[in-house]
Amino acid sequence: MAQPGFNGVIKLDVRDSVPDWTPYEPPRAPDGAPNVLIVLFDDTGLAAWEPFGGRIAMPTLQRLADNGLRYTQWHTTALCSPTRSVFLTGRNHHQNGMACITEGSIGFPGGNGHIPDECGTMAEVLRRNGWNTFWVGKNHSVPVEEANPGASRTNWPLMKGWDRFYGFVGGETNQWYPSLAEDNHFIDQPYSPQDGYHVSKDLADRAIQMLRDSRACAPGKPWLMWFCPGANHAPHHVATEWADKYRGVFDDGYESYRDWALRRMTELGVLPPGTALTGLNPMPEGTFDPNDTVRSWDSLSEDEKRLFARMAEVYAGFSEYTDHQIGRIVEFLEQTDQLDNTLILYCADNGASAEGGPNGSVNENKFFNGWPDDMAENLAHLADLGSPDTYNHYPTGWTAAFSTPFKMFKRYSYAGGTADPLVIFWPKGIEARGELRHQYHHATDIVPTILDCCGVTFPDTLNGAAQVPLPGVSMRYSFASADAPTTKRRQYYAMLGTRGIWADGWKAVTVHGPTSGLGHFDDDRWELYHVDDDRAEAVDVAGQHPEKLAELRELWLSEAEKYQVLPLDDRLPPEILSDARPQPIPATDTYVYYPGAAEVPEAIAANIRGRSYRLLANVEITDPDAAGVIFAHGSRFGGHALFLRDRKVHYVYNFLGIPPEQQFVSGPLEPGRYVLGVEFTKESVGEHKETLGHTKLWVDDAVVAQGPMRTQIAYFSLCGDGLCVGRDSSDPVSAAYPQPSEFHGGTISQVEVFVGQDQYLDLEREASAALARD
Repeated sequence: MAQPGFNGVIKLDVRDSVPDWTPYEPPRAPDGAPNVLIVLFDDTGLAAWEPFGGRIAMPTLQRLADNGLRYTQWHTTALCSPTRSVFLTGRNHHQNGMACITEGSIGFPGGNGHIPDECGTMAEVLRRNGWNTFWVGKNHSVPVEEANPGASRTNWPLMKGWDRFYGFVGGETNQWYPSLAEDNHFIDQPYSPQDGYHVSKDLADRAIQMLRDSRACAPGKPWLMWFCPGANHAPHHVATEWADKYRGVFDDGYESYRDWALRRMTELGVLPPGTALTGLNPMPEGTFDPNDTVRSWDSLSEDEKRLFARMAEVYAGFSEYTDHQIGRIVEFLEQTDQLDNTLILYCADNGASAEGGPNGSVNENKFFNGWPDDMAENLAHLADLGSPDTYNHYPTGWTAAFSTPFKMFKRYSYAGGTADPLVIFWPKGIEARGELRHQYHHATDIVPTILDCCGVTFPDTLNGAAQVPLPGVSMRYSFASADAPTTKRRQYYAMLGTRGIWADGWKAVTVHGPTSGLGHFDDDRWELYHVDDDRAEAVDVAGQHPEKLAELRELWLSEAEKYQVLPLDDRLPPEILSDARPQPIPATDTYVYYPGAAEVPEAIAANIRGRSYRLLANVEITDPDAAGVIFAHGSRFGGHALFLRDRKVHYVYNFLGIPPEQQFVSGPLEPGRYVLGVEFTKESVGEHKETLGHTKLWVDDAVVAQGPMRTQIAYFSLCGDGLCVGRDSSDPVSAAYPQPSEFHGGTISQVEVFVGQDQYLDLEREASAALARD
């Protein structure tokens, strides 16, 4: 049967037939269509970056802003996976099934963590219309059951309209030792930090390579690139020289910064004169999570001030360093005469993060294991904050500062969670240079804007599925006019139990913190703000305008029904985590792992948390100098490893990176076949619910070392650093072996892990860790 649309002539003999290549020709973009580069940072409040009034220098962003437009009232969903799903499809996050991050999915249409076929992606639409499509960096859109080497790739980028993918799958990654994937498979990082590796640089290198390949092979074909760096999400990792550029910049403290930033933002015109500064802890006690509290700067000791200031310096250096790497991409576009016709959107996915808590941390994983940060230990890392030796996050005081002048921050429906920086640059399509735009817009308006600029419409049907309409509006009308009224009429907000609604210059918000466990949503007090006059959402006018508040409350319910927002979910982390979710393979008590395989993510690896366990490794030593890792899981910030060194068997359990490492070492071994074993017997639970017990190291049937040991109650890491046999894939668990750590001088047949039935589950800590991945 001839293909539909074929207009040639088919006879018995090809010589008598007439070909028609029309149905087989590749799609071609409209003449003059632009390239599209989207740069999407993480965890960045409106008051962080210099072009919007902050103290963090962003030369590349500044260049684009000086030759483009800064949007001062552009908004997001307040959390990562949800916002990124909106960039993917143009639909509201609940339409995408992304009420929360993928790890917080629930069995309802608006929160199941799977983008439905009815919400096709912009990448698929542009690819079908003649664009190459590239995704570089963070991907927090793959459902949890697919984020491992043995899973289906149904929801991976290459199945969602992207020609190439290079980055990491998950909410965060170690910037020095990332967990990487390329296209449809996981890979090891190409070189080490000792050789100059940092994931921001690596991502820029790969982006330039993709663009170079496209330019060489299809010079007239436009492309779409989504560049998603790990910055500014924790861990805040950067080389010392970049952090040192900010020495002393934050010594005046975060309250002083807020006053300064508000003045600077009004001077630049980002905020109108007279904008008020909201309180440092603006919500009433009992309406939010106490971990979101800010300690006043004056209450800190001098040591705490030095530590907190340095944490801000490292964050700032991390941000500027990443901007520098993006600058290399922009320079490549300029060198290849592509910059003028490249539509660039440079923005962030939600407000500043409060996941460092009131005191900050040098190992964020301590918080999720319920282990208190020790100020003496934190200060001991003052000189190496941002290095591979730390996994740091600043305290909530800087979260509030970088969210100036708004209430609260990431996860909240106040502007502190949703108001984000956006610069749009397109010399060929925008005549204005260095101007501000104050029209109210949202992430749902990004896809309509890009398609409008590209001369493409979203089809009614895509891949056989009828498409739901795009709820957003194109922002292109604002390119030529600073005074044009916004064409957006309304936008709802809902995140982890918080909710709000904006309509025609008014906004209503509930006084209800995320993951607070408060429930009783019908009892929520609503606040009302006239945002056209009160950009900070500082003055509640609900009492003066009860009719307007009632109107907006009804409108929120209407939008919630329309976009499948319900049910609301503000449950505590243990309840969120314990939700039953589909699993491809049921849990068991025996796991077998082999060398040469990809690392196994912790979510599906043998779960030894809070329980007794045994490891058995079948090893043959053929060389007296055999050495290297037999089994490793985790990193220097928490993990355990079995390895050979100096002809001896070593077992190390690294408890939250707190020295000294717990070590068990055998005597010298001769070449031969061995069963090497580790047996941990749980005996009790400690003060912070860590597991206490006794460990034995076996060589065949002999105990060669033993002693007391403590183990973690929650994850070894928030993302990456999975289980490996015959190597340690990234950040080494123990300082006792170097990288590369591949086993040599023998063979490993397999490693078996047996887990006991005495597990202590602290669901709150495990869920807190999951929620922080975003």
